[in-house]
Amino acid sequence: MSRPTTEATLPFEVALASYDPVLGLEVHVELGTQTKMFCGCAAVFGGEPNAQVCPVCLGLPGALPVVNEKAVESAIRIGLALDCRIASWCRFARKNYFYPDMPKNFQTSQYDEPIAFGGHLDVELEDGSTYRVEIERAHMEEDTGKSSHVGGATGRIHGATHSLVDYNRAGIPLIEIVTKPMTGAGERAPEIARAYVATLRDLLKALGVSDVKMEQGSMRCDVNLSLMPKGSTTFGTRTETKNVNSLRSVERAVRYEIGRQAAILAAGGTIIQETRHWHEDTGVTTSGREKSDADDYRYFPEPDLVPVAPSAEYVEALRATLPEPPAARRRRLQAQWGYSDLEMRDVVNAALVDLIEQTVGAGASAAGARKWWSGEIARRANDAGSDVPTLAASIGVGPAEVVELESLVTGGRLNDSMARAVWEGVLAGEGTPTVVADARGLQLVQDSGALEAAVDRVIEANPEVAQKIRDGKAQAAGALIGQVMKELKGQADAAAARELILAKLA
Repeated sequence: MSRPTTEATLPFEVALASYDPVLGLEVHVELGTQTKMFCGCAAVFGGEPNAQVCPVCLGLPGALPVVNEKAVESAIRIGLALDCRIASWCRFARKNYFYPDMPKNFQTSQYDEPIAFGGHLDVELEDGSTYRVEIERAHMEEDTGKSSHVGGATGRIHGATHSLVDYNRAGIPLIEIVTKPMTGAGERAPEIARAYVATLRDLLKALGVSDVKMEQGSMRCDVNLSLMPKGSTTFGTRTETKNVNSLRSVERAVRYEIGRQAAILAAGGTIIQETRHWHEDTGVTTSGREKSDADDYRYFPEPDLVPVAPSAEYVEALRATLPEPPAARRRRLQAQWGYSDLEMRDVVNAALVDLIEQTVGAGASAAGARKWWSGEIARRANDAGSDVPTLAASIGVGPAEVVELESLVTGGRLNDSMARAVWEGVLAGEGTPTVVADARGLQLVQDSGALEAAVDRVIEANPEVAQKIRDGKAQAAGALIGQVMKELKGQADAAAARELILAKLA
């Protein structure tokens, strides 16, 4: 397979010494409605190609659209959560362009009258500081179909022998959230871009308006970036890197475009206003097409749809449905659970907040919930290229299993190493923790006489270590505890063994 040609780039630090980045992000979110934006076709992912279509979403003559009420409700709730103003009256418009992924040859969108506008989202960065991202608008539109280019080496249209189009996605309700240009970010521009998309994703998930699965395309980010010379206040020519579909890629795309554009400008060249493709495997962008301006799309009001005019009472009723903001929720849970900042950050990055909250609610300790969900199962999820909640659901493991496992430890049946072995059995599908422990014969020795006899044998076999303990070096007991565990095949209570050893020698 041929690789995209890598353009010259300046090192990130060198680029920022001469230029200030101007960043703008457009995030497209597929809404989790049961039907499409303007028709009754199912809005689900993964169906047979062109099985979820009808005359409306195929743009056949005489077919008239009807607005999806649930999509409008979701759009208003998103706008409110972003502290936007909600329009009391707005219209849809036709965005005209000729592409095979839109059979009508226009996209029904909103142009100069968005449903929500003028908001902001505060983003927490790695060092604990906050950056406010100003929101220009959030507007409703429909998604396009999906083109697959066949026969070429790269999966792009260039070099392909033919193309296939699946219109199942055409007409899926979309919200496009557009930021105002972000200036002054400097070297933190890539970090801010990633943090903004991550924060927005958490917010949308909390609202329950989308599954925000970037890997499936239900949340996608277009990265707009330009550079202006240090000291200038005039924005440079921007490029738009389309459909970046992971948090890591958003950060990498910003960083790459800064270096690429800086190299062109430093060499006396000019930036072309264009869309660009992001290549996940190589971490570069390549040219797509020259970017159109609004005039090129010949926007005009959609004649087949009535305006959307939500009443103030309706908007306030929806405001009352907003959940606790994710950042506030995380701070509250961190305080309840007693996690350090580093522990909480790891939990958030591993998408474990919901799972741990459910597990603690089911009766586990906060420390135990974090321990078991961020241990072996997290390693397996990482190896599988998944996350813990997804993997846990696929193998049928949930909060109840963690609660049961912890109770076997606190109840004195299992020690930590035995519990780890049981957990591995649970993850392998061998049954509940109790079933696995029974099947493997895992049980701490309860016979105090057997434990004392093992301690006596170990003390007798290790006189030098025993003498150190008699001399006041209690930490030396660890060596004897290990020997006792070996004597009893790992089924001794380490705490009881330590207590007995010190009682005999101290």
